[in-house]
Amino acid sequence: MIADKRVLAAVLLASALIFMGLTVCAKSKETTVSKREGFCIQEISDELFERMKGGNTYKEDCIVPREDLRYLLALHVDKDGNTHQGEMVVHKLIAEDVLEILEKLYDAGYPIERMVLPDNYMADDETMMRDNNSSAFNFRFISHTSRISKHGLGMAVDINTLYNPYHKFVKNDDGSTTEVIEPATAKPYLDRTKKFDYKIEKGDLCYTLFAEKGFEWGGDWTDRKDYQHFELPSNITEKYSAMYSK
Repeated sequence: MIADKRVLAAVLLASALIFMGLTVCAKSKETTVSKREGFCIQEISDELFERMKGGNTYKEDCIVPREDLRYLLALHVDKDGNTHQGEMVVHKLIAEDVLEILEKLYDAGYPIERMVLPDNYMADDETMMRDNNSSAFNFRFISHTSRISKHGLGMAVDINTLYNPYHKFVKNDDGSTTEVIEPATAKPYLDRTKKFDYKIEKGDLCYTLFAEKGFEWGGDWTDRKDYQHFELPSNITEKYSAMYSK
């Protein structure tokens, strides 16, 4: 019950912040605003930056400059047709493309259930994915390296995460295999022959729009599957990761 109250409080606070962010966005001279209400690109304000640090997406060891990130506000609809004001932080390199994609998905009625910053979940991927949240920037290095992950750069976007899970079989030292499913509650959605809400498929509108902008889809990978995941190619992201790591 206490945990539920905390989640509700976080959601209410986030809603207030989103609303305030939209108002600031519409008035800011330093902001690129689309021609439509509910869709805009904003630099990272002081208030938002504090929220990101407190929510753990902009960690103490983050080396991606604040000025290279952008805050997106975009309307989206859920499977029942309800409209929500969503938010997302991405790298400035993809900000206009991602906003355009989200705008076209909204116009087409393509359902996205939830789109709030990972800071609402203290940047915990498992919790966020179980809640079917769509997001982008969440700083981290690739394990055992000094290279920044694509989400750490803000150059990867996850959409409808519960219904489009990450899946891989890992070989252990003793010859056995371990099945990895992220989020752990997503096993029912690994059968991609079934029809269910929020499923991303090759050739659908979400896939097509990201592909047209040069993104790669994790559902196309052969060594693992990441059906929620769209990212810029490594020949682009590696340059930024190396530049920031120096």
